[in-house]
Amino acid sequence: MSESKLAGQFLDAAIGLLQRVRDEEATAIARAGTAIAEAVASGNRLFAFGAGHSSLPAQDVVYRAGGLALMNFLAVPGTAGVDVMPATLGSALERVDGLAGAVLDSSPAAAGDVLVIISLSGRNALPVEMAMNARALGLEVIGVTSVAYATGTKSRHASGTFLKDHCDIVLDSKIAVGDAELTLDGIDAPFAPASTVVTSAIMQSVMAAAAGELVARGVEPPMLRSGNVDGGHEWNGRVMAEYRDRIFFRH
Repeated sequence: MSESKLAGQFLDAAIGLLQRVRDEEATAIARAGTAIAEAVASGNRLFAFGAGHSSLPAQDVVYRAGGLALMNFLAVPGTAGVDVMPATLGSALERVDGLAGAVLDSSPAAAGDVLVIISLSGRNALPVEMAMNARALGLEVIGVTSVAYATGTKSRHASGTFLKDHCDIVLDSKIAVGDAELTLDGIDAPFAPASTVVTSAIMQSVMAAAAGELVARGVEPPMLRSGNVDGGHEWNGRVMAEYRDRIFFRH
C-alpha cells in the first residue's frame, strides 16, 4: 500500500469523525456555547484543562488569534506537555489522588465560572476529581471525552466513575478505544490517532457557538486578533486591558 493511500485513509477517517460530531453533538455543542456565553456576559471566568495530549485542544483555545480572550488554561504541573522528563511521569501524575483538588484550591476559579475538562478516556483520577471538585465549588463543568471508554475500559478512580459522570454538559468525541484509526500488515500496533484533530475542532466549534450567542445577546465577544496582522497587537492590548480581571495568562 502506498504512503499516500494511508495518508488519505487517515484524512477520510478524521473527516468521518468530524461529520459524526457535527451531526450527533450539535445540541451539546450549542449548550456548551451558551454556557460559555452566559459566563462571559455575567462577569464570570473561563478555564480549560487537559492532561497529556488532551492538553493540546485546551491550549488551542487559550491566547489564540480568533479566539475568546477570556479562556484561561488551568495548568497542572507536569501534565500539560511532553517536556516533562521522563515523559512517563506525566501519565503517572494523571493517576495521583488529590492533585486536582490542590490545583483548584490554588487557582482563581470560583463559583459561577465555567471549566472545560478534556480527557480522551475520562478514566484517570485527575480529570475525574477535577470535575467532582469543580462542581462542588459551584463551577459549571463541560466535559470533552470519548464516551466509548466508559464501556470499553475500567475507571482508574476509586469511585469507579468516569469524567462523563461528573459533568453538566458532555461532548462526545466519538474516538474509538485505543485512539488509532489505521492498521496495516507489518505494523503490529494500530496507528494514526485522530483525537487531537477532532477534539480541537470540538473546542473551536464551541467557541464559535459562544461568540454567536454573545452577539445574539447584544454583547461584543472579546476576541483576539492575530499579532501578525497590522493593528493586531493594539487591538489585543485594548481587549486585555478591558478584561484584565478575568485574564490570568497575561500575568
